[in-house]
Amino acid sequence: MGAKDGFLKYKRELESDRDRNERVKDYNDIHIPIKPETLNKQAARCMDCGIPFCHQGCPLGNIIPEFNDAVYRKEWGEAWDILRSTNNFPEFTGRICPAPCEASCVLGINKDPVAIELIEKNIAEKAYEHDLAKPLVPETRTGKTVAVVGAGPAGMAAADQLNQAGHEVTLYEKDQKVGGLLRYGIPDFKMEKWVIDRRVKLMEEEGVNFATGTEIGKTITADEILSKFDAVVISTGAQEPRDLKIKGREFNGVHFAMDFLGEQNRLVSGEREGDNPISAKGKHVIVIGGGDTGSDCIGTSNRHGAASVTQLELLPKPPQQRAQLNPWPEWPMTLKTTTSHEEGAERVWSVLTKEFTKDDKGNVNGLVLVDIEWKEKNGRMQFVEVEGTERTVPCDLALLAIGYTGPKQNGMLEAFGVESMENTLPKSKDYQSTNNKVFLAGDMRRGQSLVVWAISEGREAAVKVDEFLMGKSNLPRKDRSFFENVEDAEFCE
Repeated sequence: MGAKDGFLKYKRELESDRDRNERVKDYNDIHIPIKPETLNKQAARCMDCGIPFCHQGCPLGNIIPEFNDAVYRKEWGEAWDILRSTNNFPEFTGRICPAPCEASCVLGINKDPVAIELIEKNIAEKAYEHDLAKPLVPETRTGKTVAVVGAGPAGMAAADQLNQAGHEVTLYEKDQKVGGLLRYGIPDFKMEKWVIDRRVKLMEEEGVNFATGTEIGKTITADEILSKFDAVVISTGAQEPRDLKIKGREFNGVHFAMDFLGEQNRLVSGEREGDNPISAKGKHVIVIGGGDTGSDCIGTSNRHGAASVTQLELLPKPPQQRAQLNPWPEWPMTLKTTTSHEEGAERVWSVLTKEFTKDDKGNVNGLVLVDIEWKEKNGRMQFVEVEGTERTVPCDLALLAIGYTGPKQNGMLEAFGVESMENTLPKSKDYQSTNNKVFLAGDMRRGQSLVVWAISEGREAAVKVDEFLMGKSNLPRKDRSFFENVEDAEFCE
């Protein structure tokens, strides 16, 4: 490594954030770019650890020590080539990935880990700034055609790889713009959407065809696609939200989180005019679900001007530090406080939602809660209600951010000849469905997961499609033997 004592000399530093009182007035990126000399020192912290566990922590297998060393030497072209060899979209993962690689960083055993995500983001931005991210147009075409249905990160990655293999690729998307949850789920204050547009432009220049505003079964049929293309990749995500089946769920003002976040993103982009039909302004907002989506609802609600925001979580409050049964290099089950939390929200753990209450117009106005206690029984953790803790809290808007159950059950899979529940079997290793020319990738195949897993799924599915079309594939693929031995790396989720 370039600086063998860098991890001893320098402390971990990240981008600073704009003042919280100012940033809640807009939807712009909250981060202030880091200074080049600071970034150089962060790359220098990567130690000559011998066995880089960050490789196994990253679902893409990014070659992290090597690109860190290149950044330390300010060899941006070399760093870009190394990073791009394993990650199609580092400008995405460098902004919104929870960085399982950092959780596995050897330095993280007794110090703060290397700021890998920050370095990755800056490699990508330097590549665009210095015209290193150029269109890579395939020299020859195979004459084979592939349709990719669903233009989220998995579909984009599959399309990118298959195009580079020389196939003619068309990416279908039901929404008006490409990106999936990257565009319609992630708030702009975490990732502005010009980042996606810039990548889409590059892919178009490389020869990928985009067909937006095209929904299977409405704009075009599955039979038409099957007859027109030699292979199909379905990567429409896990779009079926998990519902909260309690009394009063049907009241006005109880919504799925993605309905709230998606409409806001459309407003920010100008795709929608007027106001968000789900407004938090002046309301007591309850966010049910303690994950990143819930955090995004908090940040957006505060920007609306909510009277108060409360986030509820069924599970106990995580510890500040790793527990003894959660050692490195496992994903740390520790307390995470996001920038949205810092902007203002009450967080409540170990609480059960019982029922919603309403006013005489049918609008939600309260939520009945009760504290719970987790106990081990018959080898399993179960909760019991704490007597005397039931109460009703104000709630004018409830946002359900409790995950997804799987892909939409709207008949699309059956139309493509895919058995309806096959996509819930993440252990299938060939990505091929019951219709041998149809392949599955992303959250719809493995379940709700991370953007970095979606990109990995798209890349791996592309290898299998290429093999199906050509008999063999020269596309790069990651050795997944480690992940298959640890239940498909579930700790990364």
